[in-house]
Amino acid sequence: MDAKALEATLSRAVVTVVGRAPDRVQTLLGGRRVNRAGAAMEPEVAAALRLLDALPDNDFTQLPVEDARRQVEEEAALFGGKPLPMALVEDVEIPTFAGGIAARRYLAHPADADRLLVYFHGGGFVVGSLDSHDTVCRFLATYAGVSVLAVDYRLAPEHPFPAAPDDAKAAFMFAASRAEAWGHDAHRIGVAGDSAGGNLATVLCQDLRGAAVRPAFQLLFFPVTDVSRHSDSYREFAEGHFLTEHQMDWYTARYLGPDADRTDPRVSPLLAEDVSDLPPAYVAVAGFDPLRDEGEAYARRMAEAGVPVALRRHDGLIHAFVNSTGVGRSGREAMLEACGAVRMGLGAGLQRHA
Repeated sequence: MDAKALEATLSRAVVTVVGRAPDRVQTLLGGRRVNRAGAAMEPEVAAALRLLDALPDNDFTQLPVEDARRQVEEEAALFGGKPLPMALVEDVEIPTFAGGIAARRYLAHPADADRLLVYFHGGGFVVGSLDSHDTVCRFLATYAGVSVLAVDYRLAPEHPFPAAPDDAKAAFMFAASRAEAWGHDAHRIGVAGDSAGGNLATVLCQDLRGAAVRPAFQLLFFPVTDVSRHSDSYREFAEGHFLTEHQMDWYTARYLGPDADRTDPRVSPLLAEDVSDLPPAYVAVAGFDPLRDEGEAYARRMAEAGVPVALRRHDGLIHAFVNSTGVGRSGREAMLEACGAVRMGLGAGLQRHA
């Protein structure tokens, strides 16, 4: 085993042990953190942050983009845990006007094929991949009782806006076209995503409002909804809580470049003139996350426009908790709750028991 592999193995072992340690041990490692709302960070999360801070080169913005992408893959493997078994994992290619993009279909149980969730990974439109969110999609397929199509949309800076939302739209239309072949209902396709992927899901729902075939449900994890300004949560959690203000600025600069309009609703969907007549939504945010306020603001705007919305703030969690189901309990519990929302939103399991 080479030095890099040994380091990865030891890191996973340490994270696993810390994640299973009693609260008092985790608090000793990570300290006690309380935000301005009076919510305390989960002890296991605070301990994990301390471990991440100890890793070499933990600020990927100082690295070349390819190295930053590799680091994100390593962190996802560190906290995602052992992949859940699937009945089917299939790599597919989605045709687009700009050429094919990769995707991956997951099916935990053959009877779950009747409902589909199209998933867009996070990573600031710059990092992230099918592999970085493999455990996320397996978790959703297993516990939400749906098939999942993960989309490897084009990344910036090689492919700046609007490549990503264009790919998201193409992916949804492709998923609808595959309904007969894959066994799902074209009118029971949900869309989901975390962070930048949550942005793509929201933009997609706005793009397809009024279309004959459109998303039936949206699952949004701490979505990016407004890059035109920095909210109060940006300032409160500017650094030291995994995702930083500097990292968000780094992402946005590479996604948009210097001349793009940051108020464009396909960039900042919170600023859309009309958010009515959108699919029912479950929006989950973290209490210690720069993106918390804009995610909640988008949920409120949809609700005020008459869209059925459930907003959930996980007080003690940080950004990217979707990737932490392999250690501790808090991220797993948050994801299980979201899976329940998907079951409600898409009626998962109805056909199996009819």
